[in-house]
Amino acid sequence: MQSGQDNKTHISFVELSALLASIFERHGTSPEVAAILANNCASAQRDGSDSHGTFRIPGYVSTLASGWVDGKAVPEVKDSAPGFIAVDAKNGFAQPALAAAHALLLEKARTNGIALLAIHNSHHFAALWPDVEPFARDGLVALSFVNSMACVVPHGGKQALFGTNPIAFAAPREGHDPLVFDLATSAIANGDVQIAAREGRQLPEGYGVDRNGQPTCDAKAILDGGALLPFGGYKGSALSMMVELLAAALTGGNFSFDFDWSGYPGAQTPWTGQLLIVIDPSKGAGNNFAQRCEILVRQMQAAGQPRQPGDRRYRQRAQSERDGIAIAAEELARLRALAGQP
Repeated sequence: MQSGQDNKTHISFVELSALLASIFERHGTSPEVAAILANNCASAQRDGSDSHGTFRIPGYVSTLASGWVDGKAVPEVKDSAPGFIAVDAKNGFAQPALAAAHALLLEKARTNGIALLAIHNSHHFAALWPDVEPFARDGLVALSFVNSMACVVPHGGKQALFGTNPIAFAAPREGHDPLVFDLATSAIANGDVQIAAREGRQLPEGYGVDRNGQPTCDAKAILDGGALLPFGGYKGSALSMMVELLAAALTGGNFSFDFDWSGYPGAQTPWTGQLLIVIDPSKGAGNNFAQRCEILVRQMQAAGQPRQPGDRRYRQRAQSERDGIAIAAEELARLRALAGQP
């Protein structure tokens, strides 16, 4: 179904997932990896996370073509300790590594009350919230940390050192969808800068610097040898440092400044690490955690906060499930061309 007013086509989640899977498989992934990445990307598009939806597909295709990442990698899962799982992604994507360890991670969290999943030798190029939301729907609390390529100047520094280094959190809420947030420790996500540059939009002050280290609102200048700034000055910078230590140093992955992709023209995915921590609140005094979470939300609403973390995504998800996922007709045509469809 197409709307002439905004030139948008609406497509079902199943159709979009199948289309994206065809693209991934056609450009070098195994069917198993293709299905996982397609579901992740289609979920972001469905929920209105435009910077991590179909916008990312050309980057995936370019990266696969460059030989930088192994689209057919089979993750190696190691049961390291009662509460510790280590996964070598084998230079593949992080989502298949998480999928390979998901059942064991759930089992350990429920048995021990807490479990940790350390993924290294991996590439994460997607939104982080899809990694944690499923755990909250199972009644658990989940946190995840991923570092990326060096594109953020540490507070007071002069050159890019950290990645955008997002943090995601999910918690169950009684009678409602989980509370979920996913935020970059940079002032803006790199994907949003790319979208602004493509659309010719200026960014607010305090988001980035140009190649000379001078403040700029020009998204193209930030991407062309410039860098992002951390949010909140030294506070965001400290959190970004924490993510480097948890997602890279603790997992055995690369730091954001540790890898060199200059020999792989077209590569766009960071080759780093990911850490997930999953907690079963029923093991302690917080065995009514979801109920207490709802009490807190009601107090936040009473204090004047109308929208809770994840609300916008859930509203968009409901609309997409009702009307189909909105996507520009030209974008859909490009995706079909990448899939080799007429």
